[in-house]
Amino acid sequence: MAFHPLGDRVAIRRVEEEAKTKGGIIIPDTVKEKPQEGEVVAVGPGVWDERGKRVPMAVKPGDRILFGKWSGSEVIVDGEDLLIMKESDILGLLDPVAAVAKAA
Repeated sequence: MAFHPLGDRVAIRRVEEEAKTKGGIIIPDTVKEKPQEGEVVAVGPGVWDERGKRVPMAVKPGDRILFGKWSGSEVIVDGEDLLIMKESDILGLLDPVAAVAKAA
């Protein structure tokens, strides 16, 4: 990817949710909400603190995260829909083991 976020910004790819409920009912696209779960694609270098030192980012590419419903700006980079948001808009990291168990 030829895109690198600046400062404490993060590029995120939304993770599509299952189109069926646990009971087997198929949810049409018109009533589905946009997922609030994503995968970090790229991160900026971080911001500078008051002492002039760079504060490292808490997330890295490949991390699965949760973010707020109205967080970020939607952009298209290399034909791919991404969200660009500040690290502070990220609500938390998803445990990789829990994410695999949820998919099964």
